[in-house]
Amino acid sequence: MELILKYFPDLTDIQREKFTQLEALYQDWNSKVNVISRQDIDTLYERHVLHSLGIAKVIQFKSGTSVLDVGTGGGFPGIPLAIMFPDTQFHLVDSIGKKIRVVQEIAAALDLKNVKAEQIRAEKLEDTYEFVVSRAVTRMAPFVGWVRNNISRNSFHSLRNGILYLKGGDLTEELAELNIKTRSYELSDYFKEEFFETKKVVYVPL
Repeated sequence: MELILKYFPDLTDIQREKFTQLEALYQDWNSKVNVISRQDIDTLYERHVLHSLGIAKVIQFKSGTSVLDVGTGGGFPGIPLAIMFPDTQFHLVDSIGKKIRVVQEIAAALDLKNVKAEQIRAEKLEDTYEFVVSRAVTRMAPFVGWVRNNISRNSFHSLRNGILYLKGGDLTEELAELNIKTRSYELSDYFKEEFFETKKVVYVPL
């Protein structure tokens, strides 16, 4: 939790309390349904919570924004972002029902009224959102194909509506497949831990 406060010192008391609760909630649920690898549960705040909040260093979601989290797994990046942006609506989807159940239970325990978690494939969604977020569920080109039609035309942020994708490593070849002008934000510019050396937020305007 100290790690979160190091980079986000201006959290409200309610936000601090909810971020603090994450550890016990995920340890409890992970013992029943494996949504986080065993070694990663010990570095939950660095590798999952802070990693998710890399998106909050790139953009501040405005009140009334709708965000879709595709392939949310155990609720990342959606749950930490929902704590950070209580006036933004988050729709967390995954094709695996038991993972969505964990997300629903954690969101309920944290009283996150701005989170809806649903078992559904992204390609089946008909709603539109200002932004789609995700953590490396597949290569960029097919991912863009899944969600392109779910991006709202109503753009009211400094960044045009589109995808904010958490990925690591050399993405030159993968991004070249898109034929879209993208922008990569190096998380090592914001977070000094070794884990973030090759991690990025890739922004794809759509």
